[in-house]
Amino acid sequence: MLEHFPFYLIIILIIILIIMLANRITVAYPVLLVITGLLISFVPGIPVLKIDPELIFIIFLPPLLYEAAWAISWKELWRWRRIICSFAFVVVFLTAISVAVVANSFIPGFSLALGFLLGGIVSPPDAVSAGAILKFIKGPKRLSSILEGESLLNDASSLIILRFALIAVATGQFIWQEAALNFVWMVVGGTGIGLLTGLIFKKLHKYLPTDVNMDIILTFVAPYAMYIVAEEFHCSGILSVVSGGLFLSYFRHHFLTGSSRLSAENVWQSIVFVLNGLVFMLIGLDLPEIVNALKTEGIGLYQATGYGLLITAVLIIGRIIAAYGAVITTIIASHFITVADRNPGWKGPFILGWTGMRGVVSLAAALSIPLTLSDGSPFPHRNLILYITFVVILATLLIQGLTLPYIIKKLSHTVYNDYRPEEETENHLRKALAKISMEYIEEHHKEKLNDSPHLKRLSSQWEVQLSLNEEESAMPEDIKAIYTKVLDKQRKLLLEKNKKKQDIDEELIRKYLHYIDLEEEKMKYK
Repeated sequence: MLEHFPFYLIIILIIILIIMLANRITVAYPVLLVITGLLISFVPGIPVLKIDPELIFIIFLPPLLYEAAWAISWKELWRWRRIICSFAFVVVFLTAISVAVVANSFIPGFSLALGFLLGGIVSPPDAVSAGAILKFIKGPKRLSSILEGESLLNDASSLIILRFALIAVATGQFIWQEAALNFVWMVVGGTGIGLLTGLIFKKLHKYLPTDVNMDIILTFVAPYAMYIVAEEFHCSGILSVVSGGLFLSYFRHHFLTGSSRLSAENVWQSIVFVLNGLVFMLIGLDLPEIVNALKTEGIGLYQATGYGLLITAVLIIGRIIAAYGAVITTIIASHFITVADRNPGWKGPFILGWTGMRGVVSLAAALSIPLTLSDGSPFPHRNLILYITFVVILATLLIQGLTLPYIIKKLSHTVYNDYRPEEETENHLRKALAKISMEYIEEHHKEKLNDSPHLKRLSSQWEVQLSLNEEESAMPEDIKAIYTKVLDKQRKLLLEKNKKKQDIDEELIRKYLHYIDLEEEKMKYK
């Protein structure tokens, strides 16, 4: 491990350079990272990396899922809850069945149980890849929201399928009653443990005399605690992290100070940047080990690649069919549910169906397959499953990942009126914040308004909605206390508007909450 340490440092530097190149040429960085990893793996003398699936499941997944849970909009998650849940659970299950049937029919020696195992591995799309592409393209807000919400849940559902499929392969039987009870326990137990652990960490943040550094450390400990505790109780660790992360995200303004939120956001962005880069680079670097293992099964490389492309086609076609199936269901539901979209169109669903790139969760799931069965015999077709998974990841990243920007641009998709125009919303928020600030000052501190130059300047700022100018003298402590109360009023107003105003994008609300935290931080140095 230590002798390869310089190599790992070089890999991180290469990741930074590749992502810089991806941003420059407007290509999704996961595509370039996987290709770069492939090319590096063929360089003579390069250390052969053996990826431990537990390393990915325990080290990588909890923080990545936790950060995603903090970043997602609660409002968007609730608005698109039906299609998100259908894609995260129903579509993943149907995809696994489709892969099982095709694999059983066309791959020699593949039983339905093995096919279902393969389906559970390759069924969850990777939202990191889609998100990296969508940032270059001005796509519909609802598309990115659905993808983000789906990604939080589909990993859990696919890994639950994987667990049951492994039991079926190992024992040769599948008891539906036990599977149903275990499924309920994994979902309910995982969610409950995540919420309970989140509540404990919320209390720790709130009642312990923590500072900014301690708060940040606690945010890193939380996802690992949620994951490990849930797995110890044989529940879904991923659902635990997601539910706990969503819980803490919702109450972030109740137990974290503005300084802690600002610092944690910067630290987490850097950590997630490195983790995402590493996992996609590792996919490419792991190819030699996968190919060498495949040779032991006596299956030709071209034949195995053909199987991988066949499964890729099933996944792409199946997701597109599912997207249009969701449209038909929505149209039918619109006659009974008033919030359902009566005219979802055909272009948006096609784009959603094309965003099915697979990623690191699929590779980690494949690597987690044991080498042998309980009786000591080799696990059937393990190496072939590994190779097919790799082909699926690479093919979806190249085929869908490289063409998605073109498809989004080519299809003049409908401009959905989910929210007010951004400029109009920002004007509304600025006026609302200025109004509540002036109302508070005039109601509680009107006598100081004429005496304090600082309050005069702040009131002028709110009236004209301009940024603060640099102060020539320090702001008095009593004025700081008043201004802190005003900022707290502004924060409460924004949180209230986010709850009640469905036509305001939560991203803009978070933007202004961020401004308030910055203003609170700046005040410390005045």
